[in-house]
Amino acid sequence: MIVRFIHLPPQPSILQASHQNPSNPHHKTIKNPSINPKNGVFTATVSPPPPLITTDSGLLFRQKILYLKALKVNPTKALQKNPNFRSTSLQSLKSVENCLSSMGILRSEFGRIFDMYPQLLSSDPHTDLYPVFGFLLDDVGLCFFDIRKSIIRCPRLLICSVEDQLKPTLLFLRKLGFVGPNKITSQTTLLLVSSVKGTLMPKLDYLMGLGFEYEDVVNMVLRSPGLLTFSIENNFKPKVEYFLNEMKGDLRDLKKFPQYFSYSLEGKIMRRHRLLVDRGLSVPLWDMLKVSDGEFTARLIETTLRLGDRRL
Repeated sequence: MIVRFIHLPPQPSILQASHQNPSNPHHKTIKNPSINPKNGVFTATVSPPPPLITTDSGLLFRQKILYLKALKVNPTKALQKNPNFRSTSLQSLKSVENCLSSMGILRSEFGRIFDMYPQLLSSDPHTDLYPVFGFLLDDVGLCFFDIRKSIIRCPRLLICSVEDQLKPTLLFLRKLGFVGPNKITSQTTLLLVSSVKGTLMPKLDYLMGLGFEYEDVVNMVLRSPGLLTFSIENNFKPKVEYFLNEMKGDLRDLKKFPQYFSYSLEGKIMRRHRLLVDRGLSVPLWDMLKVSDGEFTARLIETTLRLGDRRL
């Protein structure tokens, strides 16, 4: 029997046809076919599907909640104090994070900052945050590495208006004497968030009302800037009353040692004063407070023993 071979044009394989013809119902996106070296089986790599983009509002909101939890921010508190967070996009939230990160603030520190001031979550970095950083760098004169220290010490700086709050207070403090060696630093930038008329002036007036001259008060706050952050009712008044009535102190000692107001009344001032009174001792105000508890106790015992020997 004679068999004739009929020449037919080469046909593409099913695999090639589906790869070259996207309209083929069996089409799959196939890339780099290869032989598995372990078992010799022909395999093909299928391209992964594109990332899922959702418009589901519930899912988007869930993503934002998870984002806050990752930053250790309380979502319930954030929603209560900043209702605008609900309509803020995840991209906007991340732009705030990127802004803070660019100024050296660590991601581990965001939780405390956002918990204190949740309104930052819906802020605009270009109109709300970068102007504050520019003010601290250019007007105050901080170096870049001190920006983080200032913000960690006083996150409230980030929600203050540069023109309405920060610049007027800086001008007032400089006129008061916070220039040169006493200039504002990362340790004292927290003074900038205080109202001149509502906070700073009343404290200066109170101290002058005790009998100090204006120049004396200025020198006191320059030596101990914390005086401008203390409450008149909860700090100044009870400590002045105890100093004058119980300790029978002289105001000149407060002028020499304004740091007195930075110590705890119950925890240190009263306790140490009573220990001295019980032993019939009297020491200068700064010697009573500046030393550590251990050193104070040692000095107290040494002085008591020395006086006892003399009495013998």
